[in-house]
Amino acid sequence: MWHVPDWVLPDGVRAVYTDRIGGDSLPPFDGFNLGAHVGDAVAAVDANRHRLVRGLGLQQPVQWLEQVHGTDVVTLPATAALPVADAAFSCQNGIACAVMTADCLPVLLCNEAGTQVAAAHAGWRGLCDGVLESVLSEFECPGAAIRAWIGPAIGPQAFEVGSDVRQQFMAVDAEAATAFKVHGDRYLADLPRLAQQRLNRLGVNRVTLSGLCTYQHPERFFSYRRDGRCGRQASLIWLD
Repeated sequence: MWHVPDWVLPDGVRAVYTDRIGGDSLPPFDGFNLGAHVGDAVAAVDANRHRLVRGLGLQQPVQWLEQVHGTDVVTLPATAALPVADAAFSCQNGIACAVMTADCLPVLLCNEAGTQVAAAHAGWRGLCDGVLESVLSEFECPGAAIRAWIGPAIGPQAFEVGSDVRQQFMAVDAEAATAFKVHGDRYLADLPRLAQQRLNRLGVNRVTLSGLCTYQHPERFFSYRRDGRCGRQASLIWLD
């Protein structure tokens, strides 16, 4: 259901990511689906979310986001019940920053002091448009004092895109060309590498990659590109 990333964290910072194993959801959302917007039974999603909160020992429900592939960041605790944002930031104990994914990148961040945390949902569009730049601007420290973890997402062997996507990334950073491999008349894009490049440009050099591909592991992860109608896994970080 949930796992601790292989990532060195400061004292007082906790992080987990979930998979699809276990839970109450039925096919095609089986089993530990946390997305309430994908057509799954409300009772099943609620049960899965409650199990997550209880299992992690969180003092309050997770603040989920209405993710729109944008660059907006919400500071938690939020005033809206379902903030429209693709990243969450917090400096308060016990409030989990969380993003849901099913191929897009989950990026978790914290400062070296262990006093600020954030989670970002970075699909190719949000990543290209600057969601990581937006969330890093919330930290009261330079990029060199931030650690980042890039979680399970569609891998470079499976993420086929057109030349327009490559051109949009290269318009921001010419080095992005190294993250695209010719595949017929299209390209295979290395989304984790693109995120790492962007983080490095922002001074964040302590970047850990999970190396997990959602597309290639149907027994473990949801993948929208592979399955279409499917559930969502989540990545969370909080100050304990």
